[in-house]
Amino acid sequence: MFPPIEPHAVGHLARPDGQALYWETSGNPRGEPALHLHGGPGAGLLTGHRRRFDPDRYRLVALDQRGCGRSRPWVTEPGGLDGYDLEAMLADLEAVREHLEIERWLVTGVSWGTTLALAYAQAHPDRVTGLIAMCVTTTSAAEVDWMIEGVGRFFPEAWATFEAAGKRRPGEPLVEAYHRHITHPSALIRGEAAEAWCAWEDVHVSLDPRRRPTPAYADPDFRAIFATSVIHTFRHAAFLDEGALLRGVPRIAHLPATLIHGRLDISSPIETAYQLHRAWPGSRLVVIESEGHGGEVMVNAMCDAVAAFRERG
Repeated sequence: MFPPIEPHAVGHLARPDGQALYWETSGNPRGEPALHLHGGPGAGLLTGHRRRFDPDRYRLVALDQRGCGRSRPWVTEPGGLDGYDLEAMLADLEAVREHLEIERWLVTGVSWGTTLALAYAQAHPDRVTGLIAMCVTTTSAAEVDWMIEGVGRFFPEAWATFEAAGKRRPGEPLVEAYHRHITHPSALIRGEAAEAWCAWEDVHVSLDPRRRPTPAYADPDFRAIFATSVIHTFRHAAFLDEGALLRGVPRIAHLPATLIHGRLDISSPIETAYQLHRAWPGSRLVVIESEGHGGEVMVNAMCDAVAAFRERG
């Protein structure tokens, strides 16, 4: 990890549908272009991502994805969910690339950001020099069902509370019930749904007993933005046909990639990363035996992957 790094340029990019995307660049303005895609969706940018890239060698681009962080409108504001889908997100990334006059870039992502990175690379393989993905997901319907329904087998007490708060109708998938509540006209009902959803997120993301509750979930605005973004995206399985990203690997098979995943990731089991690796001749799978959905060892592995990519030229 490098010392704390501040961006040297920031801005908001206006999109045709009324979105204003916050973007920033840090590191060397003449360095190797790289893109960081945050998780969630809806989590917004933190600051730790900048420290994973050598500021002398990389020109790092990051953005608050539409609907969250410093981008506007939020998904919780009027019109915030209009046009909120994968196609729009991919167009956002291309717009930022063109705005910053970048021809090709290394694409990196964490958790949901890996789904977005894979989809972007498959849509624009000629604009990508390589991929580095940590906590690998494709946000398929099967992955979503496991995260919301299946993983409850390991946390039955917390899942019972989560299910009860969803107040689902007979035969209704839990994600549909939560979508009804998170988009309800009543602010009270939306708030209760967001609080219950974020509480469940804290339960299933890791088996690490040292893990503490996510501090950002204490902010009602953050809870609402995060839960609305995730529930809407999960309900639509990332707006993709089932298995589309795995089937699309041949479009990016020539690209170098490092896939980093925790063996103890019960939220997003390693099976997805393994399947991608087997289908991707240019990929390397790094398994962190001691961690789940993120962790210090995993971050260090990502730093190593970023440094190795630059050394390869």
